[in-house]
Amino acid sequence: MSSSIAAAELPNFTFNNGKKIPGVGMGCWLGPEGGLNVAEEMCANALKYGYRHLDTACGYNNEQLVGKAIRESGVPRSEIFLTTKLSSTDHHRVQEGLEESLKKLDCEYIDLFLMHWPQAVLNDKVIREDEHPTYVDTWKQMEKLLGTGKVKSIGVSNFSIKTLEVLLPQCTIIPATNQVELHPCLPQFDLKEYCDSKGILLTAYSPFGQSNQLFFKDPDFIAIAEHHKATVAQVSVSWAVQRGTVPIPKSANVERMKANITLIKLMPEEMHTINDIHKKPGMHRSLLGYHGPDGGVFGWTYKQLGWPMSVGGFVSA
Repeated sequence: MSSSIAAAELPNFTFNNGKKIPGVGMGCWLGPEGGLNVAEEMCANALKYGYRHLDTACGYNNEQLVGKAIRESGVPRSEIFLTTKLSSTDHHRVQEGLEESLKKLDCEYIDLFLMHWPQAVLNDKVIREDEHPTYVDTWKQMEKLLGTGKVKSIGVSNFSIKTLEVLLPQCTIIPATNQVELHPCLPQFDLKEYCDSKGILLTAYSPFGQSNQLFFKDPDFIAIAEHHKATVAQVSVSWAVQRGTVPIPKSANVERMKANITLIKLMPEEMHTINDIHKKPGMHRSLLGYHGPDGGVFGWTYKQLGWPMSVGGFVSA
């Protein structure tokens, strides 16, 4: 079977190791159950309608479904950029974690392997940043994977300037990318400037804010979409790409899926307007639901993570 539609005309970005990544990907997180068969159908449709970049993770519980969709798509594996991520429970067994992902995906190599979170979980306990394995320990084991031919590039996810400042002096290999929550309510300007200075590409997960699409209701944002006869999601994806980041939107709806890779050209004043949306009252914040009631995420405080946030995910002044 051959793919019915060619790859979408999207820009590629180049990692610090010279390898290229398609400028927009399909995020495959569909909840704790992995989306059951929804993930397979979503990825199959994504490949059919021009996506060539799929982003999954061990923790998404759907690597088998993503791999099946790839194999049955008719699109050559060499044309697909595949990302998966090391679980926090595998920081002490990086090679084994990779092998298990490869087995579930049923593929020979992964284009990009990310450390999903800086915090490790050992024996069902989230360990402190000064306990082993530290994220530096884990990264050093990830560096060794590049020599196996089973991983083309390695990177991190949910890292801050603080955690990168600890990691980078001890790196042999600089992360190719840092995948973080990034959208107009959380544009991550400081982190982007820092990563740009280190040659680390920023990847934007949850570019729509998942179910809390706060900026979709902003009148200035809506006006830009209406001017271009585009959806607000198209504007969000286009803004992310135009500022030099790689968004990985998720949609199982075919029409929205197709729209999300139909980029529009935003004028400088429109980019400026979107850049400033987070300055409006109540807008500068995380839009995700993983924040603990007392602050922090997945067992680490915001201070440990290096995230400039207060309880509820609001960004501190």
